[in-house]
Amino acid sequence: MTFKVFITGASSGIGEALAVYYAEQGARLGLVARRSELLDALNRRLGDKHACYALDVSDAAALRAAALDFLSQVGVPDIIIASAGVSAGTLTECEEDLVVFKRIMDINVFGMAATFAPFIPSMKAAGGERQLVGVASVAGIRGLPGAEAYSASKAAAITYLESLRLEMRPYGIKVVTIAPGYIATPMTAINPYKMPFLLPAEKAAKIFAQAIARGTTYAVTPWQMGLVAKILRLLPNWLYDALFTSAPRKPRGLLK
Repeated sequence: MTFKVFITGASSGIGEALAVYYAEQGARLGLVARRSELLDALNRRLGDKHACYALDVSDAAALRAAALDFLSQVGVPDIIIASAGVSAGTLTECEEDLVVFKRIMDINVFGMAATFAPFIPSMKAAGGERQLVGVASVAGIRGLPGAEAYSASKAAAITYLESLRLEMRPYGIKVVTIAPGYIATPMTAINPYKMPFLLPAEKAAKIFAQAIARGTTYAVTPWQMGLVAKILRLLPNWLYDALFTSAPRKPRGLLK
């Protein structure tokens, strides 16, 4: 039986690396991204045999149409990976950043739910070992200065996935939360500061896939960032504020 994986954000970064990994394992893929030219190029690189959908994940109707097409052409996915995400520096005091704030929330949070929603009824009916995987971020564990929208979106994603995990448990559908640290992608390439424990996307994808295969409910990658994340959770506010108020910021106005 063919292994089936549906991936959003597949044209670059973590999504692309996961697509390459699963294609090498012989999986049949559903690939979603906004940029059709990059999506088509990836499909050609992977043998030109996968289902491609050029759309924006904030468009729930387009995602539903893609899901129905994939279900009819390929079947019920074994794994759905909501990897689409954008980031930009934002400041609440800057009114022009509110548009960026909404865009980040629409893609990083609403887009994740819109990705899963049309598949869940079929996954419930099909039974078996199936998984919903959401790509969050270490940035969602504590709020980062200058990243109000991004940190908020990833914190929301982590909590959303936890709620979804409880809802899906009675049906045998596992929900996996992936919280990357710094991964070498176009999103992090614009950061004008040193990024500790930076991991190549290809290596990260293999680690993510291993966590998914184990059915891990929550995984931080790389492992060093997992230790940092645990420490950050325990820091009292006064100490966290003292340490991070002057932390470097991501540039404003650059959605990546």
